[in-house]
Amino acid sequence: MRVPEVSKPLTLLFATALLAGCAATGGLLQTPAVDLTSVEVTDASFTRQTFLLRFSASNPNAFPLPVKAVRYTIRLNDEKFAGGETPSNFTIPAGGESTFAISVELDLLKSGAQLTQIVRTGVDSDVDYELAGKLTIDVPTAPSVSFSNSGTIMVHSDLLP
Repeated sequence: MRVPEVSKPLTLLFATALLAGCAATGGLLQTPAVDLTSVEVTDASFTRQTFLLRFSASNPNAFPLPVKAVRYTIRLNDEKFAGGETPSNFTIPAGGESTFAISVELDLLKSGAQLTQIVRTGVDSDVDYELAGKLTIDVPTAPSVSFSNSGTIMVHSDLLP
């Protein structure tokens, strides 16, 4: 006997109802974990560098979390590195994981000597990081979900000496 597959719209409808209930009761939504998994220099010039930040997100909830925006702040060795809000279109599956990436362009001449030194000396060595932000869930009445994490990460580049 073949069990019919549940359609994506039906799954999202269920998630909408469940998240709306979570918003009303204020506590049933468990916070997903978001980790910074890599920092890579993808383009470099004397004044500007472009970084690709990769993240993983795990969802402890029994329903999927469709994400429509990511707000974030990243600090490297206690110096602000990057931050902002970017539109997104991915879903963290129920009880599962998803990955996403954000491209960031920095003007190192305006960033200050300390951050420039961290980026240049941090290539292929561990750098302390702090990550904080919010995921905007694409479900009516669902609250934004805050996250924070810290640890060490290596900045990778084939472009820098």
